[in-house]
Amino acid sequence: MAWDEAAERYESWLDEAISLIQSGGTNLLPPELELIGDLRGRCRRAIHLQCAAGRDTLSLWNAGADEVIGVDFSARMLDLARRLTEATDAPATWIEADVLDTPTNLDGTADLLYTGRGSLMWIQDLDAWAAVLRRLLSPNGRLVIFEGHPAEWLFDVDEDGHWKVTDYDYFVGPEASRGWAPEYIDRLSIADSEQHVKFARAWTLGEIITALLRAGIQLERVTEHPTDWWAGHGDALPEERGRIPLSFSVLGCLPGS
Repeated sequence: MAWDEAAERYESWLDEAISLIQSGGTNLLPPELELIGDLRGRCRRAIHLQCAAGRDTLSLWNAGADEVIGVDFSARMLDLARRLTEATDAPATWIEADVLDTPTNLDGTADLLYTGRGSLMWIQDLDAWAAVLRRLLSPNGRLVIFEGHPAEWLFDVDEDGHWKVTDYDYFVGPEASRGWAPEYIDRLSIADSEQHVKFARAWTLGEIITALLRAGIQLERVTEHPTDWWAGHGDALPEERGRIPLSFSVLGCLPGS
């Protein structure tokens, strides 16, 4: 993809994001909004890990957080986030860091700790990740995770719109590949030939929950949803949509809070 074409796509994304946030809108999905609720008067600081370009992060501000902090290791994504902040005058801070290296000066300050769609596949050490969550939570803070369900990849849609079983291995573990599905990162993708090799990890639901428990996080709710979190199954018939868990959520806190 030529640089001018990529730049045009980024600008288009940014214009739409600015309009969404300025209008008081949200990029969060209904299950996320139900878990997060109205943050006005009860969330001094929301921290969003693996925040990408900040559209979901500033949606937390629109939900009522006094201040939002986004952490991501992509300088390009954070550049978009900063430009989004400048256009909306949001009280946001953006930190360029690997999620496992989230600065310790944020420890104990997250009244809401949020990690959203499409994040966990990039984590290679779940125990280290869960330890970061625990140290960031404030004494009365809440952890909200909304993610793609690991069983999602066991199913696809046939030509008639019905679910069919794939040859995906639920226990496959780490994978290396090139290429971004356009549906996954909207219109920000670049040509496969221009991309570095990426490493993803397929964690099972049991591994995720166990890591959180092992870190000392108290789980209040674990829910499975039929919500198509990345709009990747639009060809499924309406009557098929509620049959398979495509996403899951976790609501947690520190013990005794």
